[in-house]
Amino acid sequence: MSEAPKSDVDRVSAENSAWVMQSLEAGQLASARSKHYPRRPLKRSEAILFWGLRMYLLFMLGVVVYQVWTTAH
Repeated sequence: MSEAPKSDVDRVSAENSAWVMQSLEAGQLASARSKHYPRRPLKRSEAILFWGLRMYLLFMLGVVVYQVWTTAH
């Protein structure tokens, strides 16, 4: 069985890692160092709070639309 070809990241040895990091430009270095942190699951109380804020936002949007409508007519 043949192995799948290795990616460029796999080909960089530990000794060459420092050299690679030094040769990167500022934007590339920042990109190489950045890590993806996924969203954490919300607790039940946090989810309820956010849904309450959404409902409040929709209610206040309705109030503003009503006030604009009544003022215009």
